[in-house]
Amino acid sequence: MPSLPGPPEAAHVIADDAEALKVAAALAEEFRTGAAERDATRRLPHAELDRLSASGLPAITVPAEYGGADVSAVSLAEVFRLLAGADASLAQIPQSHFVYVNVLRRQGSAAQQAFFFGEVLAGKRFGNAQSEAGTKHLQDIRTRLEPRADGSYTLTGVKHYSTGALFADWIPVLARAQDDELHVAYVPRDAPGLTVVDDWDGMGQRTTASGTVRLAGVPVPADRVVPHHLTFRGPQLHGAVAQLLHAAIDAGIASGALAEAVAFVRTKSRPWFESGFETAAEDPLLIQRFGELALQLRGAEALLAAAARAVDTASADLTDDTAAEASIAVAAAKVSAANAAVETGSALFEVSGTRSALHSLGLHRHWRDARTHTLHDPARWKVQHIGRYVLNGTPPPRHGLL
Repeated sequence: MPSLPGPPEAAHVIADDAEALKVAAALAEEFRTGAAERDATRRLPHAELDRLSASGLPAITVPAEYGGADVSAVSLAEVFRLLAGADASLAQIPQSHFVYVNVLRRQGSAAQQAFFFGEVLAGKRFGNAQSEAGTKHLQDIRTRLEPRADGSYTLTGVKHYSTGALFADWIPVLARAQDDELHVAYVPRDAPGLTVVDDWDGMGQRTTASGTVRLAGVPVPADRVVPHHLTFRGPQLHGAVAQLLHAAIDAGIASGALAEAVAFVRTKSRPWFESGFETAAEDPLLIQRFGELALQLRGAEALLAAAARAVDTASADLTDDTAAEASIAVAAAKVSAANAAVETGSALFEVSGTRSALHSLGLHRHWRDARTHTLHDPARWKVQHIGRYVLNGTPPPRHGLL
């Protein structure tokens, strides 16, 4: 069996939660500048992602015993909320990175953890090749991991919605082995037989490059394969952590849209002639609407923080009950944040007036990002699982999306 090479020299390593939040806030301010232009021209954020990697943020969930900050879920969610408030596309790109760091934490061998955590600490990025189009449903994964005589594997299949793959150093690929069980193969971006196609044309999150990954007999050493199916045998937080980050992105979109609406009404909107006021910001009807939007956002942010605390509680004492509580809390946060993102992105135009609809201003990116991102998985099923849990005590399923 081929051995994994040693990790490269490490880049900056964030020390703790406080530093992670400080770095995220500073980067968000950087990324806010140019976000509208990147969206309008679909300029992919290569330079911005390099800044993100150099900052050390992608390594903040590496366990302390491997040299990472091992930040709390509360801090991780806040990092994503801050980044998404500046640029929702840019914030979406590392979501899969953290999910697949988490897979290694759960199922990676000691050797795999030592190598891949070293890669992450050095600033290397994980993408994803997970979803497939044209199959029966989301979990109908047809990409195959075929064994070879020497103990290694080959990967064959086609993946879609592969956010982050174009920018990645490593692409985790979700595939089924001969026993039909799910595994994750960590494949280098330049592996022979692997092609990343930049064909994403979504109306929102335009710069995520969530395109196609083609796998044509890609060689995979045995020590780069992780038994992901074992994650779901017993209490787990895989889905809760992944969905927490999605909820944080939605909350960030809502906060970014509200901030833009505030700035626009204060500086550009004209008062409606019937109001009798000199400025739009004095209009009591607009004040009322901003109050409603602020309440919705505060509720979403509060549920996000509560969900993150529930994940931290379950992480400290993982049982069926604590895992279920975390999943339900995250589901509630995701539903609330999704509603806030879509409504605030739309209400931005309602409160700002006709001029805000100008294409050149790029304010529509908030609604487009919200509407696109919230399609990731249906909120209606989250409400169903919350209702079943509350009314009948039915624990949420362990399928990784809750």
